[in-house]
Amino acid sequence: MALAASVGRNLSVTPPVMVGEEKAQETLSSQGVAALCHIVYQDAGIVLDESKRYLLETRLKPLADARGLANLDQLCQLIRLDQSLRKKAVEAMTTNETLFFRDVAPYDALRQTVIPELAERRRRERRLSIWSAASSSGQEPYSLALMFRESFPQLRDWAIRILGTDICESMLERARKGRYRQLEVNRGLPVQYLVKYFQRDHLEWELKPEIRQMVEFRQFNLMDPMRLLGAFDVVLCRNVLIYFDTELKKKILAGIRSVLLPDGYLILGGAETVYHLDDHYERKPMGQVCFYQPK
Repeated sequence: MALAASVGRNLSVTPPVMVGEEKAQETLSSQGVAALCHIVYQDAGIVLDESKRYLLETRLKPLADARGLANLDQLCQLIRLDQSLRKKAVEAMTTNETLFFRDVAPYDALRQTVIPELAERRRRERRLSIWSAASSSGQEPYSLALMFRESFPQLRDWAIRILGTDICESMLERARKGRYRQLEVNRGLPVQYLVKYFQRDHLEWELKPEIRQMVEFRQFNLMDPMRLLGAFDVVLCRNVLIYFDTELKKKILAGIRSVLLPDGYLILGGAETVYHLDDHYERKPMGQVCFYQPK
């Protein structure tokens, strides 16, 4: 207002109240932050707080814009009444960071030790089952499929089940298509795999059917009973536990034990551990990584 008075009436100056209104469209009240954090925790187990305000605002604004809402607090109120919108909001808050052959060491251990060992033990059944939990857009389970195709031709006629699950249906839809942008195939994917197992389609690369057909994708919330998924020789739950509180971490680890075969392996992220969470696992160092087996 002082600026407007000093420059005179003929100069058009945006009233400060409009600036405040513009900010209100993009910001949440403290009550809105608390309510959304509670919803995300209740539905997905993900722990958020006031420090994640910017993340909430950034990821939820497109939902508010799509509904033509004036501000994010209106979105918060609508989420409580609209289950479909609530689901989209929770999915928007999940982290979908992934890449092909992420952290090479676990794949080296699988290729050199774990899969040969399990293949020997399962030579009569001729069956292996692997679960990639929180698989996002599919790079992890597809990396496993590529590993089997390249490194274990002797298992071609085995029943190899690779299951990828995620809470976010939009990510699963992407994963099922097996289509990735140039930046995504540049991250971790060996060039020989790109040439051999992908085909170019305009600005994207599409996995060939022979690899896509090796992976099954299914929507699943890690808070739900896991026995519905079947039994597994290997479970990858990498860089997932870090988003949950202690009690939910314990519940998830116990759930994985319920579906992991007695001689099976659990693989966590490099910064994750079962220490102080579940004493029913035995640590198995393998090269640069540690896997876990039920005791």
